[in-house]
Amino acid sequence: MFYRLLSVVQRQRTSRGWQKWYPARSGASAAEAHSVALPAQAQVVICGGGIMGTSVAYHLSKMGWKDIVVLEQGRLAAGSTRFCAGILSTARHLSIEQKMADYSNKLYHQLEQETGIQTGYIRTGSIFLAQTQDRLISLKRINSRLNVIGIPSEIISLKRVAELHPLLNVHDLVGAMHVPEDAVVSSADVSLALASAASQNGVQIYDRTSVLHVMVKKGQVTGVETDKGQIECQYFVNCAGQWAYELGLSNEEPISIPLHACEHFYLLTRPLETPLQSNMPTIVDADGRIYIRNWQGGILSGGFEKTPKPIFTEGKNQLEIQNLQEDWDHFEPLLSSLLRRMPELETLEIMKLVNCPETFTPDMRCTMGGSPLVRGYFVLAGMNSAGLSFGGGAGKYLAEWMVHGYPSENVWELDLKRFGALQSSRTFLRHRVMEVMPLLYDLKVPRWDFQTGRQLRTSPLYDRLDAQGARWMEKHGFERPKYFVPPDKDLLALEQSKTFYKPDWFDIVESEVKCCKEAVCVIDMSSFTKFEITSTGDQALEILQYLFSNDLDVPVGHIVHTGMLNEGGGYENDCSIARLNKRSFFMISPTDQQIHCWAWLKKHMPKDSNLLLEDVTWKYTALNLIGPRAVDVLSELSYAPMTSEHFPSLFCKEMSVGYANGIRVMSMTHTGEPGFMLYIPIEYALHVYNEVMSVGQKYGIRNAGYYALRSLRIEKFFAFWGQDLNTLTSPLECGRESRVKLEKGMDFIGRDALLQQKQNGVYKRLTMFILDDHDTDLDLWPWWGEPIYRNGQYVGKTTSSAYSYTMERHVCLGFVHNFSEDTGEEQVVTPDYINRGEYEIDIAGHRFQAKAKLYPVTSLYTHKRRKEDVELSDLHGK
Repeated sequence: MFYRLLSVVQRQRTSRGWQKWYPARSGASAAEAHSVALPAQAQVVICGGGIMGTSVAYHLSKMGWKDIVVLEQGRLAAGSTRFCAGILSTARHLSIEQKMADYSNKLYHQLEQETGIQTGYIRTGSIFLAQTQDRLISLKRINSRLNVIGIPSEIISLKRVAELHPLLNVHDLVGAMHVPEDAVVSSADVSLALASAASQNGVQIYDRTSVLHVMVKKGQVTGVETDKGQIECQYFVNCAGQWAYELGLSNEEPISIPLHACEHFYLLTRPLETPLQSNMPTIVDADGRIYIRNWQGGILSGGFEKTPKPIFTEGKNQLEIQNLQEDWDHFEPLLSSLLRRMPELETLEIMKLVNCPETFTPDMRCTMGGSPLVRGYFVLAGMNSAGLSFGGGAGKYLAEWMVHGYPSENVWELDLKRFGALQSSRTFLRHRVMEVMPLLYDLKVPRWDFQTGRQLRTSPLYDRLDAQGARWMEKHGFERPKYFVPPDKDLLALEQSKTFYKPDWFDIVESEVKCCKEAVCVIDMSSFTKFEITSTGDQALEILQYLFSNDLDVPVGHIVHTGMLNEGGGYENDCSIARLNKRSFFMISPTDQQIHCWAWLKKHMPKDSNLLLEDVTWKYTALNLIGPRAVDVLSELSYAPMTSEHFPSLFCKEMSVGYANGIRVMSMTHTGEPGFMLYIPIEYALHVYNEVMSVGQKYGIRNAGYYALRSLRIEKFFAFWGQDLNTLTSPLECGRESRVKLEKGMDFIGRDALLQQKQNGVYKRLTMFILDDHDTDLDLWPWWGEPIYRNGQYVGKTTSSAYSYTMERHVCLGFVHNFSEDTGEEQVVTPDYINRGEYEIDIAGHRFQAKAKLYPVTSLYTHKRRKEDVELSDLHGK
């Protein structure tokens, strides 16, 4: 009885329900089922019979796809699903993760009724404890986000904590959050129930069948080879858990799936003298690094230690995951934390220390979506110890992706294409997951950075900038400067400063922004994705006109801001394209778009075209010269007039800078400030940088980083892809009608959707919010994801924010919706609707008044401040 959690799969196999999952022969025994030949072909083959694989099969069958085969190398649910602690928690930092977990909760709740299989679902609720004020702030931020998407949650007193769970020691706590609809469940039983429902819908499931590799022809999945024969198929789904990495590399065309396993420990105890009630709330004590749930009247408790133990990734010879070796010395800190939190457990008999593998990804987010290299190859893996919570929702979104071509929610933060092959080194993964696993319970304040696996991709200027005080952030493996620490600042203190309030780098970034406004700054932006698109004839223009939303038939040398849209009119990419000559274009995209953008272009380009697409990201170092004196610096270095009369805005020209030739100079800065982008062949990078800094001394030049850039672009109302724009955001919803060629009669991807949207109106609109009653020095800062209220009603969330040193106010960007008070349905959002509202931004439960604007207002503030300065000087003069 006590080993039910560990042996549920064996019991289920001998039950009558198990036999139903072999539809090839109704009522066949499990032994007979193993001898049944695999089908010769199927539409979809799913590798992995855990909760991910069965969830994908379940949802595909619900959407009408029936010709599906699930293959499991051991027994169903005998992988990490078998060892899962069974805690279903909706309290997540990311909005998409909250939605996945909420859907999973609702799905598991009704599975037993749908299938007749008991899943052990009990609605216990969860209590998240805070030992520090910063942890309580973090919980308050999560609480605000849960409430607005309909998940009940509240911040509760210590007295209430003790009432809900009398065994807890609450004396060292400062507060807690209660999520009453969280649950516990038997993850293996959930997986078996999903498999049963899928089988009843026609899905064929075979255990003890290993996938050897996936067959690919001309970049398309054609079938799989197993140890029992081949199956032809159009789609393959890799849900192989910790073996997904190795399976991806075993294909005829290797696919990079960055994940790595670590040992994960939890203990099981015998029942207490007075057994715990089955609905006793689950406890998450992140500061103590532990979780605690009821288990058959006793306790199941584990956690995420500071020194994790990474383990193997090779697993072809291990069909099922077995309980790994006990390590009580390693578990001791977590046991001590458990006994501090529940002192009455000290005399309780421990039955077993479970040690099982869990897979983690380089950024703590699960991995899903289609391969950028092979059509028809999909992935759902790397759950970071949250597979049960995400399984239902993740399976639904991936099924939608396969059936409709896109999921119903923006899942870019989880998309496989956010990674490159460079993040699949075994050494990189092993070191990174040793940092990731503890981070699951570490306090995550805004703007934190990973410390491992760094300096993977660097600009040629890295050492020079580092020596001048650069502090670095990482994007897509690329090192980018955040800001530059002056010589008189304490470097160590700045590195260790983590807060939800005004950060220690505030004054540093202020000086960089001021220099951008008044003199000239240099920002190394080499990480930007850069493509060259060329054809021998006129095909380049013809094809790009269809792939991009703005008109690219411009004179040579001109730059066009445009987007790659999907069929729904949403942004797949937001980019700038310079026309180098009649047959060649230079495209600049966000850093993390390198894989996604390449795959999207390749997918939509005609197969028989003579179009050449080349990734030249590594060929060019990019320097952004921002400020009114940038024109003086470049004029002196190039011996050419750089004024607006000779070098108009949004213009590109190859020219000499110093001794270096072939520099692509563009009159744009991505900030709205005057200046230039210099795309420099890497062999000239150091020379050009030295020349720029040398000549710029007389004009007050200095280095600047991305934090200054962020402040400048947000106060100018510049939206960025991946933050403000995504696949569900159209140009009409963010005031970019001028970047779309709707009136020119040319067809392009997404045109029909935009025409319909223009006729019917938009249902959300990107808006700028300026905080009014917010004290920058004393109040919590907005960062992203804060709920927006209009006239007291929730209407959306912020997508990005920054302090505007020009306006001396915080500025947030976010989308405003118009929800009907009667039905809750979305209605058209007009400029008048935006302008007539009274707005508040919720920061960790405290609402701050904000002014809503549909256009940038920095010029008005600048004029007002200058007028005030004049009036003050007049007073002093008198």
